Amino acid sequence: MTMKKKNMVFGLNTVRKKVFLLSKLAGGIMILFYLLAEELPVSQNSAFWIWFLLLIIVITGVDVMLGRFISRPLNSINDTAEKMARLDLSAHCEIKTNDEFGKLSHSLNVMSSNLQEALKKLEIANTQLKKDVAQERLLLAQRKELADSLSHEMKTPLGIIRAYTEGLRDETDEAKKRRYMDVILSATERMNSMLVSLLDLSALEAGAIKLSEERFDFIELVETAAGRLLIDVPNANYHFSYELPEEKIYICADKHRMGQVLDNLIENAGKHVSNAGEIRLAVTREKNNLQFSIFNQGKLIPEKDLPKIWMKFYRGESPPDSSRSGSGLGLAIVAQVLSMYKADYGVQNLQNGVEFYFRFPVTVC
Repeated sequence: MTMKKKNMVFGLNTVRKKVFLLSKLAGGIMILFYLLAEELPVSQNSAFWIWFLLLIIVITGVDVMLGRFISRPLNSINDTAEKMARLDLSAHCEIKTNDEFGKLSHSLNVMSSNLQEALKKLEIANTQLKKDVAQERLLLAQRKELADSLSHEMKTPLGIIRAYTEGLRDETDEAKKRRYMDVILSATERMNSMLVSLLDLSALEAGAIKLSEERFDFIELVETAAGRLLIDVPNANYHFSYELPEEKIYICADKHRMGQVLDNLIENAGKHVSNAGEIRLAVTREKNNLQFSIFNQGKLIPEKDLPKIWMKFYRGESPPDSSRSGSGLGLAIVAQVLSMYKADYGVQNLQNGVEFYFRFPVTVC
């Protein structure tokens, strides 16, 4: 027989053994005290009361021991079970004995830990399910909005293409044919630009496109965009000035998307500047942020329409020159990209024109 089996036989590893031993021990002590009391050199009546006093002490001691071995563990286990019934799974039973109570305490603690883990997984799954449902609803709404927007915005260029195609079919004048074909090509390019911009914006809104991060010189990006869109423009009928810092300013962002932001803001200024008006571009640094602003002299935006200009397909009152009209998506893309970076942006009417601006953190990747 191994040492472990001997300990199980002779040890106090069960409540039954503890109670059995305690009762036998109490009985033996009571008999021993009775015999000792009988041998005392006192009267029989005094011996009885001495024995009775010793009996009370033994009974009290047995009660204390039973409370320690049985009542106290049972109360602790009961308290823990009640807390678990109220879904307080942080409750922990501290009984460390090797008997049934210790095993029950360990089982309760294990069950509490397993339930906590199961509830955490359930909460995570429930949160993910809510996100999936919300994302699905958002995608459905965006698909519907995309379809409605396309059907509305395509009516004009498709109508132009159809009308000029019908005119081209019966026209014999070569000069008119070329003019008709130029109009058709222009409408086709407008449709293509609108589709590309709208699909790009929808993908950004749906989170299907993730912004990359790279470190680049923002001033160089501004100079490139301004040179291409405002300086190298034939027959430009405006005065352009700029204020840029001499040192480089590095930011950590998606260079392509920030290029889109600059292109759309600069193009917007070029489209809405008045004849022989002024365009002013400026970049300044304020501690850990840079501020970009572009002003175009021209007609002010009605105050009630200022919040609307960031909405898709909002064009306001465009200049009569149709070549400077846009898709109405550029500023919406600007707002979406800057919002994804949580950057501050806005527009304000000045005395004789409109200024767009945004602030962006100067950080290191």
